[in-house]
Amino acid sequence: MIEIERKFLVTSDTYKKEAISKTKIAQGYLSKHPERSVRIRIRDQKAFITIKGKSNDSGTSRFEWEKEIDLEEAENLLSLCEKPIIDKYRYEVKCGDHLFEVDEFQDENQGLVIAEVELNSEDETFLKPDWLGAEVTGDPKYYNSQLASVPYLNWPHN
Repeated sequence: MIEIERKFLVTSDTYKKEAISKTKIAQGYLSKHPERSVRIRIRDQKAFITIKGKSNDSGTSRFEWEKEIDLEEAENLLSLCEKPIIDKYRYEVKCGDHLFEVDEFQDENQGLVIAEVELNSEDETFLKPDWLGAEVTGDPKYYNSQLASVPYLNWPHN
């Protein structure tokens, strides 16, 4: 399956008032190779293994395969993942015909808030909520796999 998404920085916390759900996520990486990543994610009481391919040149699309796995197995696999483990809260916000996933990062990535919207095509139009800031689609430093290597709090501006 090909995943098409765009990423944006978030300029205010008003998305919290608009959210239809909030979940806690812990995720780690068994592999962060430039051509592919293998991720373990626990979202509330469900667990998944995900393999993502390399993004296209614009950073908007890439191959993604995901499968639900046993929670205990995921916890064991998470302990094998490279450190740090990404901890975040995910808010889901409906805007027009689209669902934005807003990730509020914790721990080593505290202070970073990113919104993603999945699309059916790279040129699909969508309503942009007021709290949506600069687009960071295709900027590798905002990939979760990179945040596990170079956390936000270690960036030069901090």
